[in-house]
Amino acid sequence: MDHYKDIYPFRIKLSFQKILDNFSQRLETETNPISKTYIKGVLEYSKSYPELFEGIEDFENLDVYQDQIKILLDDLFPDVLTYNEIKVATVPFRSKMFRKTKRFESILNSVKDKDFEFLPRNFNIEKDYILACIIILNTYYNYNIDFFRPEYYDVPDANGNLKNYRLFINADFIELIPTKEALDITDKDIDELLNRYDDIDFWKEKFPPNSWIFKGFAILNLSDVTADNSISEIKTLLLNNNILSDSKIISTKMRDVLSSIFSLPKLKFGFALFDDVEEKFQHINIKYIESFILDSVSENGCREAFCEGAYNSIVTRHAYFSIPDVENYAEKNPTNKFANHLHQKSIKSAILAPVIKNEKLLAILELVSYSKNDLNNINATKLDDIVPYIAETVENYKQEKQNRIKAVIQSEYTSIHPSVEWKFQEEAEKFLEGYANKEEANLDEITFKKVYPLFGQIDIAESSTQRNSAIQNDLIQQLNQVLNIINSAFEAQPIPVYEQMGYRITDNLSSLMEGITASTEQKTDNLLKNDILPILEHIKNNVPDCKLIVTTYLKKVEAGAKAFHEQRDEFDETVSTLNSCMANYIDLKQVEAQKIFPHYFDRYKTDGVEHNMYIGQSITREQKFSEVMLQNLRLWQLNVMCEMENKFYKLQDSNVLKLSSRSLILAFNNTLSINYRMDEKHFDVDGSYNARYEIIKKRIDKAFIKHTEERITSKGKLAIVYSQKESEREYLKYIHYLQRKKYLDENVEVLNVEDLQGVSGLKALRVGILYHTDKSEASGLTYEDLIESLRS
Repeated sequence: MDHYKDIYPFRIKLSFQKILDNFSQRLETETNPISKTYIKGVLEYSKSYPELFEGIEDFENLDVYQDQIKILLDDLFPDVLTYNEIKVATVPFRSKMFRKTKRFESILNSVKDKDFEFLPRNFNIEKDYILACIIILNTYYNYNIDFFRPEYYDVPDANGNLKNYRLFINADFIELIPTKEALDITDKDIDELLNRYDDIDFWKEKFPPNSWIFKGFAILNLSDVTADNSISEIKTLLLNNNILSDSKIISTKMRDVLSSIFSLPKLKFGFALFDDVEEKFQHINIKYIESFILDSVSENGCREAFCEGAYNSIVTRHAYFSIPDVENYAEKNPTNKFANHLHQKSIKSAILAPVIKNEKLLAILELVSYSKNDLNNINATKLDDIVPYIAETVENYKQEKQNRIKAVIQSEYTSIHPSVEWKFQEEAEKFLEGYANKEEANLDEITFKKVYPLFGQIDIAESSTQRNSAIQNDLIQQLNQVLNIINSAFEAQPIPVYEQMGYRITDNLSSLMEGITASTEQKTDNLLKNDILPILEHIKNNVPDCKLIVTTYLKKVEAGAKAFHEQRDEFDETVSTLNSCMANYIDLKQVEAQKIFPHYFDRYKTDGVEHNMYIGQSITREQKFSEVMLQNLRLWQLNVMCEMENKFYKLQDSNVLKLSSRSLILAFNNTLSINYRMDEKHFDVDGSYNARYEIIKKRIDKAFIKHTEERITSKGKLAIVYSQKESEREYLKYIHYLQRKKYLDENVEVLNVEDLQGVSGLKALRVGILYHTDKSEASGLTYEDLIESLRS
């Protein structure tokens, strides 16, 4: 039955004229008298059947020409190769075959599925139509369009295994003839056809159905690539799937592919991980993947599972170990638990394949069959090309498993700072000791008392304002693009809806120019999606002059919202880069600070970098605390804040977007207690009195100088907030020292801080930071000088 009639660009005529031409040419040059007599006989015989050369369009009655076709194609289908070659002569683009080799016939006859159709893998009739058009372009018009792609056929054999065959087409015996309905194809047509490769309607417009004559026949040669294809499938399977989350897919597909490779439909496989340190097997602990080895041994022992030969082969030499006859093997090794286990399961043959990476045994792949000699040393080599991909997957699995274990630890416990890790270990030991003695065991709260807090931050100035400005500019740019399209459409096709939409966009632009609110972005997005987008689709389909600019815009829309986030992305990326550099820098400097005296430290990124430090005797058991250590860390903190400011502005040299920073230190002269909060997995201050410190810390960076509208934090200056006079005297000493080192400017302000909720009487020292460039390392620049140098 012909499923494809009238859906190709040509009418097909089966013709053997090319064969006849070939015989005629050979007759002129042939010198062998036997061959010459044979050729003359064929040519003479052919004269009685002119219809075979003029062309036959009724393919259902070819049986009457069976003998004649055989004579004509005997050279192409020699009987001596008929049981070896997989070859068929066919009507091009039709499912009609009229000459087959015996091997090809046996492949088709083994298919038990009555509904099976011999079609290429992923067959698509529309793409086949376009392929036929390209053949016309290359053959008739002499273009050189590279349309080659490997074609594969998947055919189930008698055992149900899917065999894979690669197709090679011999098109030497065809010719293309245009009819009156055929259109002449120009170079301009070619350009447009290639640009609209998936537009089947356009291809049919240029190559109408049945507008050409396809005269001749084709020969299909097939090659069995089941093994190669299976290896490729396993590679794709293991690379594209996660063994932890896609175990059912991997297990099912692996079994099918391995069955196909070994031509054993009932083949099963198992898997066991190997711990080379303890020489133990481990379950992979993944559903759908079992292990025949681990089912047979206790405590995952390695040596007890195998005989000495198997152990040496697999573990020592990393070689395959085959058991072609399990029953015989079990009789010879009566104490071998693995062999007896296989025997009890009615398994008759097996292969154990070591999975190796970098000369290290990672796991064992287990193949078993229910027939004797199915699996042996000879066919074990089929695994050579598969095992490396399995090794890669096992290594990734082990790494991912470790990552998950770490994630559980961090999720259920904490990422513990080294300075306080001893306390957690001490508490865990108490808990485990109580549990072992069957006492009531509870984890006590972890608290560090009488610690001095140090807090500092370097913050990006006016970050909210700059982010809003970036969003505003991005929205204005996008609306202007849309307005240009609407105006162009109105010029080409002046209809009221374009004019009305132009007014709406203009109103939105005017509103945006004045500033944005919390809802501005959502309102603009709703306008673009719900109101403007349908109109743009209409313009694309109805205003030819605007089609290109609309298509360009819509492609950016399809690429995602970020296509119109240029300025906000630039801002966010700049902030992210600055934050990462600042965080990395203080982390590096912290290594030095811990040498001064062990203390608890954490830092986190917002629109800037904040850090907390807690120092006191309760933090460490190894050293004796004194206030000299506290003074050292306070001076270290001031020094590092100045260096971070310099680092911040040095990074600006390579940034298109120039940002400014504000720096702050909170000097708190009293001790407090910090308590580890199990629910939030971090330390927090303990007690209501100590909470005053947290209130100050959260609100101080936005506080104003008393009776003014000026914030205490300022660009190019370091603010030190405190509440006691002794703190002022202490920090002035540090400031004078850093002034002599050219880290700070000479002018120091002493400021009163506005009252905060529940907190009053705070004061601040504010001093300008000196910035050092390659040209000014000795003296340093003020903030104003620095900004001027960045602009120049």
